[in-house]
Amino acid sequence: MAMIPRLLTEQTKRAATWFPIVSVTGPRQSGKSTLVRNAFPSYDYLNLEDPNLRTQAQVDPISFIRNRPKNLIIDEAQYAPDLFSMIQVAADETHEPGQYVLSGSQNFLLLKQIKQSLAGRVGILKLMPLSYTEALEANPDLGIEDFALTGGYPHLHDANVPKSLFFESYIDSYIERDVSEYLDVRNLSLFRTFLRLCAQHVGGLIKPTSLANEIGATYRTISSWLSILESSYITFNLPPFFGNLNKRLIKTPKLYFTDTGLLCHLLRIETVDDLLNHPLFGEIIENLVISETIKRYYNALKTPELYFYRDDSKIEVDLIDCTKSRINPELFEIKSGRTYHDRFSRHLRSVGTSLNVDDDHRTVIMRSNGEYQDHGVGVCGLRDYLLRKESPVS
Repeated sequence: MAMIPRLLTEQTKRAATWFPIVSVTGPRQSGKSTLVRNAFPSYDYLNLEDPNLRTQAQVDPISFIRNRPKNLIIDEAQYAPDLFSMIQVAADETHEPGQYVLSGSQNFLLLKQIKQSLAGRVGILKLMPLSYTEALEANPDLGIEDFALTGGYPHLHDANVPKSLFFESYIDSYIERDVSEYLDVRNLSLFRTFLRLCAQHVGGLIKPTSLANEIGATYRTISSWLSILESSYITFNLPPFFGNLNKRLIKTPKLYFTDTGLLCHLLRIETVDDLLNHPLFGEIIENLVISETIKRYYNALKTPELYFYRDDSKIEVDLIDCTKSRINPELFEIKSGRTYHDRFSRHLRSVGTSLNVDDDHRTVIMRSNGEYQDHGVGVCGLRDYLLRKESPVS
């Protein structure tokens, strides 16, 4: 079973020339362990899933580090919190780059320890599921709709695991290992219902009160659960754009899923035909574009700065990308259809004019082919957009 090449591999190696410690975070099953072992084949590898190793690290963290050479990968490092202070001491003794590589599945625990003990010494990278570009390496004939349905978890592309089996196991593992300690036992089944409810609200404004009323939970509980989903990279929030405009703008973020395959599973979409005919098909394509944009920036070691626009007149732009420039951002309208209509660009023109955005930064993304201009607005095929490349930081 060959490893699917990951765009973040070279960036991980570069980060190890800048920082004494590198940490790779991201969703469970996104390929973190495989990536770090491939990027640093000469490093010793320790996985604290091994109960013996975990006990050693917990009981005597000083000897655990001192008795081993530097250039060490520690996987599932969050299981031994006291290790982080010892890693800090060891790294500070020489300040050499690339001494330790840390990864783990329980991201909120890993990041908590990093922030407490390793601040300023660690380069944090985020590995998302496969991008469409990466998935094509495994299957050059992969269509966009198939990719949206399957998602980007590597095991689905390198082992041909049935999607339903993979995602049910994924949800079980996620709930049992990542969030069960944060939930009351009687809420575990309710949390599963909550996950499906979030899928049904994809691309919509996040309203904890409405979600709480739908499943019979408290506002506080729903707010906590939304935070857990975001911290563990199951979902992400797209914040509204705020600017110096004389308009009343929406202040509530939108909800999206990191992986559209998991989203489709939660919506019980099993085939491409199901997907094409689903009432949320437009929102799923919107989710795909935004999540792929995030991956593109993370793979280039850049922090995405993405928003949506909506005012009280219901004028809306699906995606405002300020990552490269907040003065002249890129505006995108995302459509699931294949036929272009002039009305698709109406809001791009009005909002672009209000924000003084250049014409070539206003684009409609569609399930069509090629790229062209229509009265000062770009029209870009979905495949062309997803295959765009981002230059890494230098």
